[in-house]
Amino acid sequence: MTNKKEPGSTPTGKAATGKRQDPQWANGLKQLYDSVVDEPLPDSFKELLSKLDGNSK
Repeated sequence: MTNKKEPGSTPTGKAATGKRQDPQWANGLKQLYDSVVDEPLPDSFKELLSKLDGNSK
């Protein structure tokens, strides 16, 4: 008998049922990520991007 695990099985070998519970720190990490994504782009970056776009034409 081999100890190969089937795809989609949990470490105990039983199929996962329902929604997987995220670790406690995951919610804070998601909030941090969302806050960084929502930050406005600095003007210096906008200027650099416009210069780069101008060179590609």
